[in-house]
Amino acid sequence: MKKVSLDEVLNKPLIPVIWKLGWPVMVSSILESVYHLVDTFWLGHLPAGESGNAVAGLQLAFPSMWFLISFAAGFSMAGVALVSQFTGANENEKANFAASQVLSITLISSIILGIVGSLFIPLLINVLTNVKELTTVANAYLRVISLGFPFMFINSVFRSIMISYGDTLTPMYVTIFTNILNIFLDPLLIFGIGPFPKMGIVGAAVATIFSMFIASIFAIYFLTSGKKGIHVRTKYLKPEINWIKKIFKIGLPAAIGNSAEALGFVVLTGIIGRLENARVAIAAYGIGDRILSFSNVTVDGLGEGLTTIIGQSLGAKKEDRATHSAYRGMAFMFLLLCIETAIIVIFRRTLVSLFIPNEIDIINEATKFILYFAPAIPTFGVIRGIMSAFHASGNNTPNMIISFLRLWGLRVPLSYIFGFVLKMNSTGVWIGMTISNFITMLVAILFFLKGSWKRRVIEDHTLKIEV
Repeated sequence: MKKVSLDEVLNKPLIPVIWKLGWPVMVSSILESVYHLVDTFWLGHLPAGESGNAVAGLQLAFPSMWFLISFAAGFSMAGVALVSQFTGANENEKANFAASQVLSITLISSIILGIVGSLFIPLLINVLTNVKELTTVANAYLRVISLGFPFMFINSVFRSIMISYGDTLTPMYVTIFTNILNIFLDPLLIFGIGPFPKMGIVGAAVATIFSMFIASIFAIYFLTSGKKGIHVRTKYLKPEINWIKKIFKIGLPAAIGNSAEALGFVVLTGIIGRLENARVAIAAYGIGDRILSFSNVTVDGLGEGLTTIIGQSLGAKKEDRATHSAYRGMAFMFLLLCIETAIIVIFRRTLVSLFIPNEIDIINEATKFILYFAPAIPTFGVIRGIMSAFHASGNNTPNMIISFLRLWGLRVPLSYIFGFVLKMNSTGVWIGMTISNFITMLVAILFFLKGSWKRRVIEDHTLKIEV
């Protein structure tokens, strides 16, 4: 199969094109969800007691790690807007230059954030919960995983650039290989099978880093060889001031929004970590969230495809195509999420029991979490569709506001109020999370209807190729 052509993006029936662009991203997302679930699965099959601590510790570690990753990943959104719009405008060498500049900035950011993460993120864990057994395993995981930040960022930018260009297949093949490698290494390193020592949660981190290292090698090869269309040239990697300004103008709001959202999840995890039975609540939230993440596979795939279509349509000055794509894409994703979520709710207890079969309290709590939060899942279809439109346009300020609102304006305070002020404990937290999604969807719709996402970001005569 070949990449989706510009003619298909601009002129062919919409839903088949979204699907053609989106299904490889869905496969990648499924594998990434499986890899996270495999981490949880194997850690959940450690001996009783140790398993609960490992699963809860992983859940504590993930939002803290994602806080730093999200900041650097925000700048890849500049690549999404610039590459997709230059591709739509048939200015391919400018697309190459934009990709090179974004990669350069991301590499520098990843090194800095890797150092910051290894030094300061473990301190944050101690604030989230006072359960020593959990902070110990979470910090052990984070000290190792932060060393792999550069590899994670390279792979993230590679995926964003290729998808924006219309090639979702190449990133899928890389993801398939490296995630299968991760899944294979997980039990060997967690349990110490064969020549490997038993490493527990640290083994999960080592498997992830090694897999990301292999993925980054593939990414650099495909980007620098030019064999897949986009060509990152060595001479284009030197930061150029006008492009850096544009990348920061586009990417900084996305970076701030992503990090604010990630930090909000850190605080939310801290709230859950202060509930009456923190160990059970955190582990249940981790398992339930990972199961529900399967429903987001549709949103991830179709949302990326939708971003490509809108971005290339705006670049080609086809506003009607961009508008039609946005509305149809949102409706399509919303309906699919309704179906997927219903299936998960029906089989929720069976799914939870697969991952931690020996701890009935965690099974009961995770089952309850899925039941309460499931009604909010379809709202992600609308929210993701709207955010795709703004990502494609390069106007990420509304997305930043939406991200702030969802976590800081709604989810964190509502979860605290329902959980602690109204003394509803974990049930209150799950209800607060659900309400936050519905309100966020309504606000996102208002931003979308204003139409600021229809402006092209490449209308800038200072963006010249400098060598």
